[in-house]
Amino acid sequence: MYININDSLQLASKLTLKRLINAFHVYTSFRKSRKTGTPDIKGLPISLSIEPTTACNLRCPECPSGLRSFTRPTGKLDQQLFKTILDEIGDTLAYLIFYFQGEPYLHPQLLNMVKYATDKKIYTATSTNAHFLTDEIAKQTVESGLDRMIISIDGATQETYEAYRKTGELNKVLEGTENILKWKKALKSRTPFVVWQFLVVRPNEHEIPEIKKMGKAYGVDQVVFKTAQIYDYAQGNELIPTQDKYSRYAPLPDGTYRLKNKLLKECWKMWHSCVITWDGKVVPCCFDKDAHHVLGNTSHQPFKDIWHSDGYASFRKTLLTSRDEIEICKNCTEGGKVWA
Repeated sequence: MYININDSLQLASKLTLKRLINAFHVYTSFRKSRKTGTPDIKGLPISLSIEPTTACNLRCPECPSGLRSFTRPTGKLDQQLFKTILDEIGDTLAYLIFYFQGEPYLHPQLLNMVKYATDKKIYTATSTNAHFLTDEIAKQTVESGLDRMIISIDGATQETYEAYRKTGELNKVLEGTENILKWKKALKSRTPFVVWQFLVVRPNEHEIPEIKKMGKAYGVDQVVFKTAQIYDYAQGNELIPTQDKYSRYAPLPDGTYRLKNKLLKECWKMWHSCVITWDGKVVPCCFDKDAHHVLGNTSHQPFKDIWHSDGYASFRKTLLTSRDEIEICKNCTEGGKVWA
């Protein structure tokens, strides 16, 4: 795992005593739950993903936003609802991700919300396709105090890029990157930490060496390679990479595929983080893209009541006893993590 000292120090600078105590309570309650098989939850989330919008300008083939295949409605996060949530749990929250599904920069108040979180000294991150990072928006992004920006760049050439990022333009991604880096330098800002994320699929895996060179040439802080979640993988799929290290799936002798990771009866995410959709629904994690497991709604309830509710406890109990029966867990890369 690549660790950047400057980015790590930036995150560490946000860790107040109250946040550290909260993290201790969360971790110890997770350890106790694993040992006893009964969910025990103390503290509040260390990390939270909140969805600015489900709308997206691209048509990526393994993404519900791109496929326009959601059964839940498309919309954008109400700024006042966001502030209410942050006012309630912001003093214990260490890490806030402005992303779930959709393109965050399609929300007109995105950077206002980032600034609100920055003022509460919360580490902030987002993930973008960079098509909306004009010179002015890039400047405002740096001024907002955003700590981390993940830019999806899934090809070193337009032909390869658009094979997965349907209707996308690589030139806009490169221009957006340049704009962010320019203003970061001009404003003498340490942030955002700029990451190029390359989602490895069969059509682009041959360009991995080239994207590494491009990352150095452009001066991004980090280039990372992410394995792709494939929905229909069992019978094989044209997107599954041929390079084993970049695939979540292993071929079987009969020509079918299986998930590499063993599905353990536990999940750290259910104790330290969660996701809130644009309309306030609390769902367990980022694998519940269509919000099938709604555990509460922050539009109607305080977040703390939801986090400690009987319904949430019941879901955590299922994870500890029969996780293989939960549909969203069956294609999850978290299953193979072993905690000491």
